[in-house]
Amino acid sequence: MGVTADLSAFTADLKIASLPKEVVTRARFLVLDLVGNIVRARHDAESTHAFLATARAMGMANGDIGVFGDPARYTPAGAAFLNGALAHSLDFDDTHAAGSLHPGAPVIPAALAAGEMVGASGADVLAGIIAGYEVTCRVALALPAGEHYDRGFHPTATCGAFGAAAAAARVFGLDAAGVEGAMGAVLSQCAGSLQFLVNGAWTKRSQVGWAACNGLMAATLVREGFKGPTEALEGKHGFMRAYAPNPTPERALQDLGVVWELMNTAVKPYPSCRYGHAGIDAALMLRAANDLQPGEISAIKLGLPKSGMLLIGAPAEKKANPQNTVDGQFSGPFVISAALATGAMGWDSYQQLNDPTIRGMLGKVTCEFDPEIEAEFPTNMSGKLTIEARGQTFVQKVVVPKGEPSNFLTENELRSKFHGLVDAVLGEDQSAKLADAVLGINTSNDVSSMARNSVPRAPVRLAGE
Repeated sequence: MGVTADLSAFTADLKIASLPKEVVTRARFLVLDLVGNIVRARHDAESTHAFLATARAMGMANGDIGVFGDPARYTPAGAAFLNGALAHSLDFDDTHAAGSLHPGAPVIPAALAAGEMVGASGADVLAGIIAGYEVTCRVALALPAGEHYDRGFHPTATCGAFGAAAAAARVFGLDAAGVEGAMGAVLSQCAGSLQFLVNGAWTKRSQVGWAACNGLMAATLVREGFKGPTEALEGKHGFMRAYAPNPTPERALQDLGVVWELMNTAVKPYPSCRYGHAGIDAALMLRAANDLQPGEISAIKLGLPKSGMLLIGAPAEKKANPQNTVDGQFSGPFVISAALATGAMGWDSYQQLNDPTIRGMLGKVTCEFDPEIEAEFPTNMSGKLTIEARGQTFVQKVVVPKGEPSNFLTENELRSKFHGLVDAVLGEDQSAKLADAVLGINTSNDVSSMARNSVPRAPVRLAGE
């Protein structure tokens, strides 16, 4: 057997009843986190109108599969695409630091759409999700993701397509050969470029939606008798050798079934690139502890690892002048300035892109490569903030930002984040019922009820409409 075959056998054999309790619990929490993102993005992301209009124009809105927060019903492909794209639209979804990607956004929508297609139990859908996380993250670790990034690829979309295919295949009940065929089929559909960083383009979102859709399509093809190539990951013309210069395919199998990469997945307390979160934590700590006021601050330095500099620190001129939400999400100067100026960094912070106080601080923020922080990576997505104010120097290093696996959010904190996103769409009572339903996915006999219960009872008019 090879890497793809071993991962496929692992996926086909995975059952909720045989998994550690903490893995099942964490998986339920991760589904809740993603659903909250989808519901809010359906009504409050600037790209949503184009996604919905395109789905209708392409005939994807004539089905019976749910999209969270949406009264319409979609084809399976349409639902997987929309849920996947919406899940990533706020950049508030989960992250896997070592893989440098967001595994939930491509995997969970594919599994849920597959579950609705065949009437699968919630336990089988959750098993597919867990398998999809393991495949996505382990493929990224084997590249490794840093070298994949250097070639301009977006691993959430590229690696996520394999996780989505594995997740859907597990939900369909395919055997090991079928799972491998699905991963082989999706090999021809792996795409995702970092070119969105140039102008804040929305392809960062859409390509994750396509990863979910393509994974579902690949698994469905095999379910209907299609033959996909074997050795899709490690083969001579497979993913790892084509998409990265120095892969270590065997890394994908290291401690498989013993170490769960799902448990190494973090959730975001702030809706921005994860590399800025340690700095945001530090900014909020220093602000609260020293009552720092924007007018007192003369200079700010954010220490980052190399990968963090690539995404939120450079080029300095662009990062100091964000023009839209995507720019803001990938601007170290903006997220630090917003946190220091307002004492918060939430989704509504992007309504303050042109706030004079925040704008006045952007030029004071310098992002720098910090060897001390690089030494923490990839184990930790750390950061160090140095603030000059009142003739004093204030320094705060954050090794493990809030939401990381070893500093994970509690169920109450996750529910609070969920309500912060969803209450504006559904109201507090309906949001609470939806949260209960999602957290009960492992005992559900009807996963379609979750999306149906997420439909607003009254018209919602937010930015994305």
